[in-house]
Amino acid sequence: MLDDIKKRLGQITNPATGKNFNEENRWQDIRMDGAKLVAQYNRDGISPAEKRVIEGEIQKALDGIVGVENIMVKTTSTQSQDVFKALDQKPTPAQKVPVETQPAQIKAGHGTVGNKKSVPGVGKVIAIGSGKGGVGKSTFTANLAMSLSKKGYKVGVIDADIYGPSLPMIFGKRDEKPRSNSEKKIIPVEAFGIKFMSFGFFINEQDPVIWRGPMLGGVISQFLFDVDWNGTDYLLIDLPPGTGDIQLSMVQNAHVDGTIIVSTPQDIALLDAKKGLEMFKKLNLPVIGMVENMSSFICNHCGTEHHIFGEGGVSHAVPALGVDLLGQIPLEIELRTGSDNGVPYMSQDAFEGRPVWKGFMDVAGKVENFFGGGIAPQPSKPGLFSKMFGLGK
Repeated sequence: MLDDIKKRLGQITNPATGKNFNEENRWQDIRMDGAKLVAQYNRDGISPAEKRVIEGEIQKALDGIVGVENIMVKTTSTQSQDVFKALDQKPTPAQKVPVETQPAQIKAGHGTVGNKKSVPGVGKVIAIGSGKGGVGKSTFTANLAMSLSKKGYKVGVIDADIYGPSLPMIFGKRDEKPRSNSEKKIIPVEAFGIKFMSFGFFINEQDPVIWRGPMLGGVISQFLFDVDWNGTDYLLIDLPPGTGDIQLSMVQNAHVDGTIIVSTPQDIALLDAKKGLEMFKKLNLPVIGMVENMSSFICNHCGTEHHIFGEGGVSHAVPALGVDLLGQIPLEIELRTGSDNGVPYMSQDAFEGRPVWKGFMDVAGKVENFFGGGIAPQPSKPGLFSKMFGLGK
């Protein structure tokens, strides 16, 4: 039987060249491991789309000889530095290797809109928006995650700003490369007890992202549903500025339990923040409240408070907007340097009791109260690939 299998697999055609695998000497290993077939080939020069075609041809060639559930296809590559040509290996049960043996792969395809669904393994999903850029939303999100973690919750963060991902820098993981497990789930990167995922892991920092909206929505959908968030109490989504495609794609596909709007006190920031708030309301998303970030600057020499961006703009606006003020976060030098150096402010216990620390813990407490406290993560569902050998969705 094995000779017949080898003969059939040797005739598999490489769609990139039109030649069969025997002509290109692609196969590296074809063997039976009990009832399972293990087949490994070199995929240099083969794109992810072409790889999926090959996998379909393998399945067709072995139809009636080996069942799909007993086929284990592995690939190797000497040109796998690009995440879009990542290895797609799946370890066999006999191999004593960790499940984190595969570089994660991003599908740069178009997102689809379907029925809203919950993120597997997550208790509550919170979207954090701003309406405009430059209000410190990513720094706020990272430190709110740390604050919720200090209350005993398991917290994850999605960096949904595809054009300007900053969480790898804030969490000190700029050189990290995510892996994927045997069920094709991306394993989130972890720092300071926070699990997080960012498009910044999949591109060079200096490279611009020149994509249209639908493609961005596909990445966000993958971050929500193809990342292993199992055991997460709160999943925070750091949205990009504005009210565009990414926000709509996320809201249309995922069940969001609450939203937070971040604004600085000045009128021009508040004007755009109101637009973000109205977007959430029109999409029927629960609004937890607004946060006034950079509410004042506290001099680290004399302790004097300066209202650089105006005073109390958000606190004065929330009554008319019909939402709660979750808190006011002042500026401290250490808040900025912590983000630049990859050590978030709220990860440094030496700052406990200072105004910024108190501000973040106050916001975390109000988020906790909004959901009544004591939330439990939802059980995750088995991966779609547990019985398959690498076929795409």
